Amino acid sequence: MVNSNEGMSTQTMTDQEFARFGDFIEGQCGIKMPLAKKTMLQGRLQKRLRVVGFDSYTAYADYVFSAKGKEEELYHMIDAVTTNKTDFFRESKHFDYLWDVVLPSLKNEAKTSGWKKLKCWSAGCSTGEEPYTLAMVLSNFSENNSAFNFSILATDISTKVLELAKTAIYQEEKIEPIPMNCRKKYLLRSPSKPVMRIVPELRSCMQFMRLNFMDTEYMLPDIMDIVFCRNVIIYFDRQTQENILNRICRHLVSGGYLFMGHSETLNSMNLPLRQISSSIYRRH
Repeated sequence: MVNSNEGMSTQTMTDQEFARFGDFIEGQCGIKMPLAKKTMLQGRLQKRLRVVGFDSYTAYADYVFSAKGKEEELYHMIDAVTTNKTDFFRESKHFDYLWDVVLPSLKNEAKTSGWKKLKCWSAGCSTGEEPYTLAMVLSNFSENNSAFNFSILATDISTKVLELAKTAIYQEEKIEPIPMNCRKKYLLRSPSKPVMRIVPELRSCMQFMRLNFMDTEYMLPDIMDIVFCRNVIIYFDRQTQENILNRICRHLVSGGYLFMGHSETLNSMNLPLRQISSSIYRRH
């Protein structure tokens, strides 16, 4: 380790160094790391080398994979290499289906059995746009269904994006996909900065938790009625995808709904699910 960042020149990552990081990242996070991603990985780790004061990827790897490094630096490395693309009302047809089909069905069931708290999980929540969108839709529904209530668990492997999601503060350009009626009800404008914040009523419905899909058990607080796991498993190989989805299904009630990304297919996987619409499934 060097004592100063001044004048530090970062070496080019060798294929051997990339293989070392790639094997670890795939084993730890499940994220596939073909050689074509070497330039991307090198670019994302350069900042971490500067922050912790190393001038080679080998020295940084020795540190990250040591007992001390796993405690102090590993989460920062994972934050640097994970992709966190998300938007409010992304793949909006899912929220239309929730509003047009799922919630009316629950309302019909409530006529005979009464309302139960709806428990939802945003798996791979990134900076929070997905779970807060879900909260807006469910809150709109509750306006005409007074006994209806809900909770949302939002998980991600990245502690960095979870901290951002907890703040519920977004730049004004990020809120453009939110319908105007929802903006008026659920967003608070900063008096001094070009940012908006989600109202406390929606923030209070949220629980944020770090979760690694590669864990053999997911220590969730509840069995879920609805799971959004969209555009997350695309980073894993096919067998790992099936293993992850089976673990998710263990936490999904019979008859519960699973929303996947439109580019993701579950064909030929051995899962306790049946498809009911494009990229939407119900548990047996």
